[in-house]
Amino acid sequence: MAEKKNAALGFIFVTLLIDVIGFGIIIPVMPRLISEMLHVDIPEASEYGGWLLAAFAIMQFAFSPLMGNLSDCFGRRPILLASLFGFGVDYIFLVFAPTIQWLFVGRIIAGIMGASFTTAAAYIADISEPEKRAQNFGMIGAAFGLGFIIGPALGGILAKYGLRVPFIGAAVLTLLNWLYGFFILPESLKPENRRPFEWARANPVGSLIFFLRYKVILGLVASIVLVYIAGHAVQSTWSYYTMEKFNWDEAGVGYSLAFVGLLVAIVQGWLIRFIIPKLGQERSIYIGLGLYAIGFFLFGIATEGWMMYAFLIPYCLGGITGPSLQGVMSAQVPANEQGELQGALTSLMSLTSIFGPVMMTAIFHHYSSKSTGATYFPGAAMMAGAFLTLISAFLARLSLKKHAV
Repeated sequence: MAEKKNAALGFIFVTLLIDVIGFGIIIPVMPRLISEMLHVDIPEASEYGGWLLAAFAIMQFAFSPLMGNLSDCFGRRPILLASLFGFGVDYIFLVFAPTIQWLFVGRIIAGIMGASFTTAAAYIADISEPEKRAQNFGMIGAAFGLGFIIGPALGGILAKYGLRVPFIGAAVLTLLNWLYGFFILPESLKPENRRPFEWARANPVGSLIFFLRYKVILGLVASIVLVYIAGHAVQSTWSYYTMEKFNWDEAGVGYSLAFVGLLVAIVQGWLIRFIIPKLGQERSIYIGLGLYAIGFFLFGIATEGWMMYAFLIPYCLGGITGPSLQGVMSAQVPANEQGELQGALTSLMSLTSIFGPVMMTAIFHHYSSKSTGATYFPGAAMMAGAFLTLISAFLARLSLKKHAV
């Protein structure tokens, strides 16, 4: 039984890895692609980039609960395969997008089909013992990290042959991922743990109401919302920030994100298995949030490009926060509702991803563009991220102390 579980974890890891590589390939080219399409500078392009991310998030917020509930009813495998196939079609679509409007259409399609990580998290919950769920959830971060070692670097290299070439690479890898899953990935959800599909539990509002049934989860929601929003200070502005402040090209952005991926893979795939059991989930949450805040602050005051590499170390060590929070939440939920929990968490992430990118790119644009007349300080969004993370730590402390998790 243990060997079968380890094999299944290996399958889901490879599936997620290829998925992230496909996603990471396109990141370095988006700033210049938007800039050239609209004939604007990088700070102004960042606002359009923020709205593209928001369009994806709106659709994911609307459809992730549906996918999570469908996976509780029909199993994880068919939902994961449908999601991967949809992403592959989206990347092919983006290869031929002639205007910014068509980029938005592509992102909307991707958001509708973007259930791969939700279903993967439920898959991991299915085959993990309760005491090992936090560590196994770290595999998602490890796949994300390793995929980001390969994806953005490959995207930066492919961009030398044309801004659309990375989209072709992403389409090929994603459809190969789909084929891999179709022939190799087994089902994880036992028939006795499935439940009938209910529309009332598959809508975005209903998925958020899910949290009301579990007091400790409800208490941590405010904390995790702030973590998600703060994260977009890096996730949504990194390419634009480093291109504007340090004059990096697509290859430079790709290599820096590859370094991010290396650090995340080390933390999530290796260190987390020692750190969380040693510190405990609660202390891991506090320490992780503190490291996140330090990382944001240092990014904001960096004066040389090499500093961004050094400051990534404390920031990525903060990655112990997510699996610890997921472990606390998952422990409060029965086996036949793990898919609904992961769907609700993804909906929450998607909801904050509607506002986070728009908020952080707007801050970056306001303090980076000459047209706004504001004091030039491109690191303003990073400082906002540090402030929100500190508030999140305070709220997490209140919640965990109250419920004595």
